Amino acid sequence: MRRVALIYNPASGQHPEQRAKLIANVLAELRNAGIEVRAFATESSESAGIEALEAVRQGCDTILACGGDGTVHEVIQSLVGCSAAVGVIPMGTANALAADLGLPASPVKAVRMLLGAIPVQVPVGRVFYRDNQGIERSRYFIVAAGIGADALFISRLDARLKQRFGYALYCVEAFRVWATHTFPMFAASFVESGCKTPRVEQVSQLLAVRISDFGGLLHNLVPGAALGNNHLRVIAFKTQNRLRYLRFMAAVLFGRHTFSHTVELVKAESVECRDLEGSAAQLFVEADGELLGTLPVRIEVVPQALTLLIPPKVPGRRVRL
Repeated sequence: MRRVALIYNPASGQHPEQRAKLIANVLAELRNAGIEVRAFATESSESAGIEALEAVRQGCDTILACGGDGTVHEVIQSLVGCSAAVGVIPMGTANALAADLGLPASPVKAVRMLLGAIPVQVPVGRVFYRDNQGIERSRYFIVAAGIGADALFISRLDARLKQRFGYALYCVEAFRVWATHTFPMFAASFVESGCKTPRVEQVSQLLAVRISDFGGLLHNLVPGAALGNNHLRVIAFKTQNRLRYLRFMAAVLFGRHTFSHTVELVKAESVECRDLEGSAAQLFVEADGELLGTLPVRIEVVPQALTLLIPPKVPGRRVRL
């Protein structure tokens, strides 16, 4: 790490008025370590990736995404297949990737850990979907991609309220979705690891996960998920019963969740999802907490696609690769 571009979202997180001071402290920490660094404030949701690519063209060997999972998501769109490394400095409302990497919530402490980090090539997920104009597109993801209730939840989040209330808004909206959503079914076709013939199921929610620790209340949501996996770990809810959803999530909070024929954990090479014939329901897809579009959807893994800065081991904790 010699020439660094620090890309941050000035609207990310719950206290944007403190952001200038935090960014200044992070820059000072890097410069005190003898690193040449420039800061770039994003101007739109798409500008983070554009700025990251331009920084690489100007000779930066490392891009530090300073924000939440949405900022990281935008940055990696331009850096898959690139030699520049990506580092994460948690400063958003949701910092799942930072939690999985064992990074502290303090941006300055996170930078200090990243100074000793090792660049490692990791796979990323890729989701193909249809945008709201009906155009087929694709995005990379590093945390998770979901179809169903979780994407509806993302679609309902108000950016201004999110900035004001932070994680509390997530809890309120999650309850509202649970209480009012009808959980319409759709078809999911899994190509499981070691199998060539797809298995088709009707599901009401699907979550393809790339990390082992979401932090907060959702630590070990998906057993066996890890950044180094060349496959997907997929939770498939094959039920419309909201009480089953509630029981499963309550068990997750206490670390006692198990899987069954109604809430299944699938190890898959890829999964394709489509509307059921005759269904009028509009089903959304999200990736890394960013709303993308609608069905049909295909999710797969791109091997060794991204160079990620992995912090040194923390006592009592190991980053799963």
